Amino acid sequence: MNAVRTDTSDLSHEARNLRWLLQNFVEEVHDVRSVAVVSADGLLLLSSQPEPESEHQADHLPDHQGDSQGDPQAAPPAQPPAIPTQAPSGPAEARMDLAAVVSGLASLTVGAAKLMDGGRVQQTTVAMDDSMLFVMSISDGSLLGVHAAADSDTSLVAYHMAMFVSRAGHVLTPALRGELRQALESAR
Repeated sequence: MNAVRTDTSDLSHEARNLRWLLQNFVEEVHDVRSVAVVSADGLLLLSSQPEPESEHQADHLPDHQGDSQGDPQAAPPAQPPAIPTQAPSGPAEARMDLAAVVSGLASLTVGAAKLMDGGRVQQTTVAMDDSMLFVMSISDGSLLGVHAAADSDTSLVAYHMAMFVSRAGHVLTPALRGELRQALESAR
């Protein structure tokens, strides 16, 4: 997986450093499918290229060989077939989908924390059958979202997210967010 590739010669030093931090995160944390930095209003600022889902789906498909004991008329597996979902049509759409999910999930957990007098949300983790989603606040409502494999090392992912947040938080100014958003728009 690679960070979004655009011409970085026109970017500020801070923007290039933030892209480098994202690239470093992706390279150091195994089983990461995609990463998104999202603004407080839900706009994608920076992301990695998502890995093709087919690589992960093959790893998680049940192996029913031997279930029928060689009998071609044996009953199908007890599990119902998976409901097909429409996959994003391309990497750009997949990145936008991740940004929307990260923004919505963060909003939901912040609302829940207020209702429950739970204080500030530190991190949100969603465990699914075939993947995990992690969301952490960076600064001024900006968010870091990580989509990873279900068997990823959650403590390693959380550690690297915290490191990214601590390094990126003080440089992610309104001017830098605007620059990143403009660079992302021009790359399309």
